[in-house]
Amino acid sequence: MNLSNIAESIRRIRQQQNMTVEQLAVKSGFTKGYISRLENFRVNPSLSALSKIAAELGVPVTALFEDEFKAPPYLLGNLSCGEEIIRNEGPEYGIKYFSLAFKKIDRIIDPFILEYFPSDKIREPMMHDADEFYVLLEGEVDFHVGDMTKSVRMKKDDTLYLSANMPHSANLAPNCKYAKSMVIYASGKDYPR
Repeated sequence: MNLSNIAESIRRIRQQQNMTVEQLAVKSGFTKGYISRLENFRVNPSLSALSKIAAELGVPVTALFEDEFKAPPYLLGNLSCGEEIIRNEGPEYGIKYFSLAFKKIDRIIDPFILEYFPSDKIREPMMHDADEFYVLLEGEVDFHVGDMTKSVRMKKDDTLYLSANMPHSANLAPNCKYAKSMVIYASGKDYPR
């Protein structure tokens, strides 16, 4: 529970209703000092107190928490701070996935860092219900696209744009110990979240 967000919500709703701190205090049964401390996030209110204040403001108590669940308009991150996503087929093929935008709830693109490690298994082709943009940041991978009969050796700084539902697969190139890529999925139902 973020006290500053709750405090700001109470103040904003009270001011929208042209109600003074004193008027809210009288209506809710709290002192003017308590309401003032609450709006300046100097007190930790109980849920009971918040329910009473919300009722006097004429809003559901959930309205005081709305900012808690609102997605921010931007998200600043770092390539090294992704959240690892465990995919069933990833580890056995020497691939780790890290979501870079996992904190952005309402995202319409989904950027990932993929790390490739040596593995004896060749990954089966897959398709996604979304367009995909691929950038190789380090190392070398063999990328198979389409009918899967040929592969393209991708090297650092190479890029690839794939349309939705295009069969593809990427594996660490022979004699390469590590590779790293960024993959950005467009909005779609079938991509790893």
